[in-house]
Amino acid sequence: MGDNLFDAIDDKIHAKARLGIMSLLAIHGECDFGTLKQELHLTEGNLGNHLKVLEEAGYIRITKTFTGKRPKTLCSATEQGVRAFRDYIEQLEKIIRMTQFPHS
Repeated sequence: MGDNLFDAIDDKIHAKARLGIMSLLAIHGECDFGTLKQELHLTEGNLGNHLKVLEEAGYIRITKTFTGKRPKTLCSATEQGVRAFRDYIEQLEKIIRMTQFPHS
């Protein structure tokens, strides 16, 4: 971590779509691909790319199953992902607190 408070912001989470994904997983524990797509208003390709970034970082687990004959992709946060998301939120809270009482 650098000396700058903003250096601690995790770029893998900070992108709007990935922040949305991690937030929904924090709320629901597990979400299917369709729900994430609908809630975040993303195309399949765009969502797939963001999921890949989070999966490669070790922040989410992707499980492919079937409901009847239809494929179903389920996403859930890993322990590492939960920790990273909590750290990310803590850093944002520090920044928010810093801006509430500006040094004059």
